[in-house]
Amino acid sequence: MLRSFTRSLTRTSIFSPRTPYHSFSSRRMSSSVDFNKVLYAPLAEIDPEVQNIIDKETWRQLNGLELIASENLTSLSVMEANGSILTNKYSEGLPGARYYGGNEYIDELESLCRQRALKAFNLDPAKWGVNVQPYSGSTANFAALTALIQPQDRLMGLGLPDGGHLTHGYYTAKKKMTASSIYFQSFPYAITPESNLIDYAGLAAQAKIFKPRLIICGASAYPRDWDYAELKKTAEKEGAWLLCDMAHTSGLIAAQELNSPFDYCDVVTTTTHKTLRGPRAGLIFFRKDLENAKDLEKRVNEAVFPACQGGPHNNTIAAVATALRQVADPSFKAYAKQVVANARALASSLLEHGYKLQTGGTDNHLVLWDLRPLGLTGSKVEKVCDLMGITINKNAVSGDASAQVPGGIRLGTSALTSRNMTEADIKVVADFLHRSVQLSLLLQKEAGTKMLKDFVRVATTQEEGKQGFAQVKQLRDEVRAFARKWPLPGVDTANFKTPAGVEED
Repeated sequence: MLRSFTRSLTRTSIFSPRTPYHSFSSRRMSSSVDFNKVLYAPLAEIDPEVQNIIDKETWRQLNGLELIASENLTSLSVMEANGSILTNKYSEGLPGARYYGGNEYIDELESLCRQRALKAFNLDPAKWGVNVQPYSGSTANFAALTALIQPQDRLMGLGLPDGGHLTHGYYTAKKKMTASSIYFQSFPYAITPESNLIDYAGLAAQAKIFKPRLIICGASAYPRDWDYAELKKTAEKEGAWLLCDMAHTSGLIAAQELNSPFDYCDVVTTTTHKTLRGPRAGLIFFRKDLENAKDLEKRVNEAVFPACQGGPHNNTIAAVATALRQVADPSFKAYAKQVVANARALASSLLEHGYKLQTGGTDNHLVLWDLRPLGLTGSKVEKVCDLMGITINKNAVSGDASAQVPGGIRLGTSALTSRNMTEADIKVVADFLHRSVQLSLLLQKEAGTKMLKDFVRVATTQEEGKQGFAQVKQLRDEVRAFARKWPLPGVDTANFKTPAGVEED
């Protein structure tokens, strides 16, 4: 892996020669405690199999282009915090009210993280509070639902095929798919077929009939900003809570590149690893000044623990705190601005090639590409891009009959921007994507069927009289050569060696 990264962690760990603990532990090491020797050895020595897997994943990220909109590349300092000794401590409860002793420094850490979370979004601590313990965005969302409404109460969220998220009440005709639809009655609102923008009038009309106790805004595949004021009107009219899940856009909101949901929403949730560029975790922000819900802070905190999860992951909270400090730096605002500029450059380049994008462009970090006019599925384009090191994901687009056979792909620019790419570089990436789609059309023709297994066969096997396989290899080599030019946070790219088990050029 990152052998250099592992070495740097070892050099700065509490067991390094610069601390008294190293010599202390060495003096105490004897034949009588041989069973603990494993605790002091590095990963590469103790578990070379896992080390090799990490090395291979590092190689993949270094030699490829990450375009999944929900991914980013976190910093070396966040990785150091996340891999720290804080993982040892149990701390159920909240600062000053723990179920275990020995938490004086954990209390200091969690309080610092909460302060930084509020500062990152320019929030008044008298009006807003935050819980920094959720393990992920999904657990943050379910804890928020638990705090706000009762089982079998009604909620509305953007439908999954229209860009919504699983945790916003998704279900099919045959099955309730997630806890938000199993334990609550959910009804999806939609985007308009013509513009593919949120149908706020339709939402208001549906809410008037459905009478939800909660309206959820935010999405996982919606390339435009939100009109929170209009949502608030509907929520107030129907007596509903308004919750924003800003998981995808929180970094852009913190940098004031997008509208802020805090001016209108009662509760705001987010992940911390997407545009916020931190570790994998979640946050729940809640209003503290609501006359009709003075106990909201208590309800949210108790919904996180003990209702939905146990002790917090203190190593991750440390990493979140570090990421939030970076968000407060002016350089992060420049980064967020570049993320949006890169997404718009990507959209513009694809439109110049004549492709169809949902909403015709983007306001944020993502682009939703409708492949149906080409006769391709998202699954096939995802597969061919994987073969050449371009990581994307298949995604439903408006009008798809099935989320399992989506007609589009979702692209994001957060990770490439974290590798220092700007608009000119993104245009090179757009050309790679254009060639990948054209190659997919050739492979589909050479496969002779529309089945994915036949498509993969001609893409990965040289067959007489067919050109697709050779073109896949050529484009893969070009992508790798381009990707290697860029830095990768946490990795000494100059000294990184190709690990065993990967296919080099």
